[in-house]
Amino acid sequence: MSNVKRSFPVQGMGCAACVARVEGALKGAPGVCDASVSLASNSALVEFDNAVTTPEALRKAVQDAGYDLLTEGSEDEAEADAEAAREASFRQLKQDTILAAALAALVMLIGMGFKDFPLKGFLLWALATPVVFWCGRRFFKAGFSAVRHGSANMDTLVALSVSISYLFSVFNLLFPGVWTSRGLQPHLYFESSTMIVAFILLGRLLEERAKHSTTAAVRGLMGLQAQGAEARPGELVLIKPGQRIGVDGVVADGASYVDESTLTGEPMPVVKQKGDRVYAGTFNQNGALNVVAEKVGGDTVLSAIIRMVRDAQGSKAPIQHLVDKIAAVFVPVIIGISILTLLAWIFLAPEDGVTLGLLAMVAVLVIACPCSLGLATPTAIIAGIGKAASQGILIKDAESLQVASRVDAIVMDKTGTLTEGKPSVVESVWDPSLALEADGVARDLRDVLFSLEKQSDHPLAESVCASLRGCSQLPVKDFEALLGRGICGTVEGTRYYVGNLDLLQTVMPEGVSISPLLEESLQLWMDQGYMVTLLFDAKRLYAVLALSDNLRDSAVQAVKVLQEHELEVHMLTGDNEVSARRTALETGIRHVQAHVLPEDKVRYVAQLQAEGKKVAMVGDGINDSAALAQADLGIAMGSGSDIAIHAAQVTVVSSDLGKIRQLIRLSRKTVSVIRENLFWAFFYNLAAVPIAAGVLYPFTGWLLNPMIAAACMALSSICVVTNSLRLRK
Repeated sequence: MSNVKRSFPVQGMGCAACVARVEGALKGAPGVCDASVSLASNSALVEFDNAVTTPEALRKAVQDAGYDLLTEGSEDEAEADAEAAREASFRQLKQDTILAAALAALVMLIGMGFKDFPLKGFLLWALATPVVFWCGRRFFKAGFSAVRHGSANMDTLVALSVSISYLFSVFNLLFPGVWTSRGLQPHLYFESSTMIVAFILLGRLLEERAKHSTTAAVRGLMGLQAQGAEARPGELVLIKPGQRIGVDGVVADGASYVDESTLTGEPMPVVKQKGDRVYAGTFNQNGALNVVAEKVGGDTVLSAIIRMVRDAQGSKAPIQHLVDKIAAVFVPVIIGISILTLLAWIFLAPEDGVTLGLLAMVAVLVIACPCSLGLATPTAIIAGIGKAASQGILIKDAESLQVASRVDAIVMDKTGTLTEGKPSVVESVWDPSLALEADGVARDLRDVLFSLEKQSDHPLAESVCASLRGCSQLPVKDFEALLGRGICGTVEGTRYYVGNLDLLQTVMPEGVSISPLLEESLQLWMDQGYMVTLLFDAKRLYAVLALSDNLRDSAVQAVKVLQEHELEVHMLTGDNEVSARRTALETGIRHVQAHVLPEDKVRYVAQLQAEGKKVAMVGDGINDSAALAQADLGIAMGSGSDIAIHAAQVTVVSSDLGKIRQLIRLSRKTVSVIRENLFWAFFYNLAAVPIAAGVLYPFTGWLLNPMIAAACMALSSICVVTNSLRLRK
């Protein structure tokens, strides 16, 4: 048995019923071990025995269910084809939505805002026809395709409702005498048919825009593959300064600083020299490296991250819309009720049974139109997302709001999320004996430090220079970068060194002249996890500077507020244990893990999920992207990488951690409004359908006119929209 796990793009899905049907078709195919279908990414993650079945056979099984599976070419090629098809479909959907909204508004204006005039009905017919048959063609195609394959979905109900109201209006327009001869007034319902199409298309447009954004994370990660990506294992690859590394391998020659934040999330570049390992997707800064490739293409750590993002997205539960679930039962039930209504009138009222029964049948179908059902969620989502945007919180889809309302555990990355991601000098101590020497010596040594750091391109050098504003730049001779240890140069005839403790011990292996104050500060800051920079010459240590990645201004208060609202806060970091514990102590976070890599973050989130928690992951780096995708809710800081932002469902533009609590509070309010809307929509249908069928006629002699039914349908939509607008306050 040779199992293969592969992701395939799926075309034609529109609701949860579609997901269930595609998943069932795949799981029922011979040779398939498991299948997970995602509506969010329009993809199917299938594990199958390639000795028993083939991608072409899987495609045939999905096609027999009424959908399509893209299997040609490699996984990346199939995804590229699907992406091109999605972009073309989205552009067409946008055009259809704009056209439908414009024409529907015109139909409503003419139909309800003007008194009758010659050919008014024919004008409405002419305006409604392109809305129904062109803008709404996708509903007819998908709805009746579902019927052909023995199922029903939301498209089926939309298509049926639109076609009934449209065709009945055309019949009344062309043959009014059928009703006037019986003393009845023929009414037109073009407004109903056009508004249904316009509103449902708007909801689809928002949904497709959200689904499209999920693929941007994988596209961004794939863009990190660069120089040497086409190499073979064992080959020597030259990585020039300023290039992104494209292979996993070992440095054979050369030395440089390499930015590994794509893997570790830490801002500090790492020294790479002969014998050290480098990884695809990392960035070579200032020296040429000859690298012996060990892993290339799909075997690299970067490719593993890409697969983790894909798998995490594909493993999420499909979007479960209550409306779509009920639609499978609601559609045949409404059709059945309308047919029973017609038959009951024919048998119970022999004289006018056909006429009254047909009117009642149409009233049932019109009043049961899914317009309010279709608006219940989108309008609340539009209002909620709009309110969030005004507060600097960008939410990509409706599911994210629903998930945020149930979050009870929040996992935060440290660097760039809880902290600013930019090290700065927090304290410095200079040898106190300098003040007893010649005037100006202390100031001159600060100039020396400033002048040396100005020559360096190391990130810490910029932070040190920023702390020495106002110092003068002196001439530096024989400047040298001592890789991994610091820098040195000659200023006014003296050789000075700036670097770490290793460099100090190298320059003065037999000991150094150091004041007790400097020695005490050096030990204290190292114990507390600070980054330490030293200034010295061959005889004496002059200064100790402590650098730290400062907490965001909002971090402490944000963590406190989240914990006060019974939200469990966790912190993950690739940094050392001492630094992690110091940050945890400052913020009050009790759950901490240090020295974690991207795959460790994914496992940590998955473990919390296995314990039954709804997890939100907050991060800012490429290394957080897989964990952001694995979490129930991914929240990216606006100052973070594009990859993290694409992988997350929520972006906090200002990087203010206090916005997380605002997001959760708003999401809970929005979900509450959605539930109210759905309750109203379903209650309305349960109450209105029997009345439309004529249950009150034997007692009151009153039969609901289809025009009134259409007005009631419109009123139900107005109630739903008005309720949703409360979120804007």
